[in-house]
Amino acid sequence: MGRLNDGANDGTADGTPGRAGGGGTAGGGGTAGGVREVDPHGPLPVEDVLLRWAAQGPGGGSRAFVRGGAAAVAAPGLSGRDRLVLAGPPGDAVPLLRAVLPVVGPSFRPLGDRALIGAAVAAVPGLAPVPGFGWMHTARDAPPGAPARGVASDTAARDAAPGAPAAGPARPRWLGPEDAPRVAALLDAAFPASYAYPGRCGPGERWVGVETGAEARAEAGVGDGIVDVGDGGPAGGRLAAVAALAWCAPDVAFLAGVATAPRARGLGLGRAVCAFLLSAALAERPAAALIVDDGNAPARRLYTSLGLAYRPLGAASRRPG
Repeated sequence: MGRLNDGANDGTADGTPGRAGGGGTAGGGGTAGGVREVDPHGPLPVEDVLLRWAAQGPGGGSRAFVRGGAAAVAAPGLSGRDRLVLAGPPGDAVPLLRAVLPVVGPSFRPLGDRALIGAAVAAVPGLAPVPGFGWMHTARDAPPGAPARGVASDTAARDAAPGAPAAGPARPRWLGPEDAPRVAALLDAAFPASYAYPGRCGPGERWVGVETGAEARAEAGVGDGIVDVGDGGPAGGRLAAVAALAWCAPDVAFLAGVATAPRARGLGLGRAVCAFLLSAALAERPAAALIVDDGNAPARRLYTSLGLAYRPLGAASRRPG
C-alpha cells in the first residue's frame, strides 16, 4: 500500500488522505478534503461489525481512514482477498473511497452495504459491481426469543437437525494438523471454490469435522461408500463434513469452509458442524459471522435457523487502467 501525504495543507489539495497527528509520514499528518488516517484499533465514527472485523483482522496490517461520519478499512488477505471495507453515509463515504483507493493500491476491492457500494460504483470511475452476496452474523447477547445462537452443546445441535444420525459416531470433533489432507480432499470434492483451505486462513485457524463410520452409515440407511474422499479417521470413519474458524478478529469470529461431501448431504451433518463451531465461537468472542452467496438458498436457510441475521453486501472490482 502507498504512503500518505498531507497535500491539502501545502496547497495541493489532491484528495490524498493525511495521517492524524502531523507530518504526513508514519508519524502522522494533516488532512486532505477532511480525510484522515487513524489507528484501526481505535474508535471509528461508525460502529459496524463488518468494519470491526476488518480493522481487527488477523496478522495485522489493516489501515483505517475516516471522513466525517464514514470510515474505510483496508485489510490485506482477509478471507482470501485484499478488502477495503466501507461504511457510513454516502455523502462522506463516497469521497472517502475516492481518496483512499489510490493510496491502498489496485488489489483492494471495496466492500460494504449493497446500496452504499452501488452509490460508489456510480460515482467513482473504474469500479464495476460483482455478483451479490451477504454477511450473516449473530451476537452472544442475542435478544430473548431469538433463534438459538449455537450456544447449545454439539449433541443438542445434532439432535435438532432433521435427518441427522442420532448415534455418537457422527458427532463433530476438532480436527488436527494430521487431518489437513483429508479436509483438503473433501473441499476439492464438495467446495473447490472455497477461499478457506487448511493453512490459508490466518493465525489461529481451527477446523471441525464429522466422520461417519460404518455404524452411523447403517443407521442413516446408506451404504458404506457414503463418503469417498480421504482416508479413514481414528475410528475408521470417513470425513463427511467440515467447517473452520478462519480470519477471526479479537471481537468477531468468522466461519468459513463449510462443506459436506456430496453423498453425505441431507443427513444434517453440515448443520451439526456449524452449530458446534458457532457454539465455540460465541464462547470466545462476542460476535460471529460468515459470508454467503445470494444464490445459496439452502445455506442461507441453515444459517438463519441457527440465529444468524442476513445483511446484503456489495463489492466492486477495479477495472484495469
